[in-house]
Amino acid sequence: MTHDFNQQVIDEFRANHGRVGGYFENSRLILLTTTGARSGAPHTVPLGYLSDGDRLVVIGSAGGAPRHPAWFHNLVADPEVTVDDGVFTYQARATVLAGAERDELFARAVEADPAWADYETRSSRTLPVVALTETGGRAQRATSPGDGLLQIHDAFRRELATIRTEFAASGGSLGVQLRINCLSVCQGLNFHHEREDDHVFVPLGDRYPELSPVIGRLRAEHVTIAGLVEDLKQVVTTGSGGLAEVDRLIGELAAHLTYEEEQLIPLLDA
Repeated sequence: MTHDFNQQVIDEFRANHGRVGGYFENSRLILLTTTGARSGAPHTVPLGYLSDGDRLVVIGSAGGAPRHPAWFHNLVADPEVTVDDGVFTYQARATVLAGAERDELFARAVEADPAWADYETRSSRTLPVVALTETGGRAQRATSPGDGLLQIHDAFRRELATIRTEFAASGGSLGVQLRINCLSVCQGLNFHHEREDDHVFVPLGDRYPELSPVIGRLRAEHVTIAGLVEDLKQVVTTGSGGLAEVDRLIGELAAHLTYEEEQLIPLLDA
């Protein structure tokens, strides 16, 4: 991809907190910044990624070009990189995977999207597979606390919508990567709610005693949501209930996010 095309995607990504249209629409996308192996200057590219537990995985396809992409050569020279996921920017360490681990991750990527196999065939090279593990320095570009909450919620909405699309396209053949994607978003929702319970609701309750019924409802909903995400994982793992059940569960999750925004954003930004 040309520099101009990449820059357009980067600008749109940053302006819309990770949401882009065109070629990358509905794709899981990050901005990866490496240090130029020759220039020493920062080099940012948009990349599709796979979830893999507490790390992300990227593949050096270069669109099927015969040579590894520049960003790959950069991180081999200096594995300390910066990742922007649309909501948070953080430092990470890149590890080039090899052997059975590399092959397993690549096979999972191909199962989720056969285009990866096509890229490898066209390139006449073994595509490098790289794991990105967060090391710290997490920061959020938000104009206010309420904006920060909305950005996080919108990221969950996008991921849930993507899982719904993947489930619908699976035709009953539920791949490993789809299950991992679902597990990742479910764990993220639970962690987000735990932080709200401990670090948002307590100071808001102290400042606004009249908010007690709302906070009580939200805490109760968090318990309910924990059950719903377990149900969602079960559906995605087994296919039980089909797309109708996925839609029902995602609808209930989305309703909670909307209610929370309506109640908390005005107070967070007051």
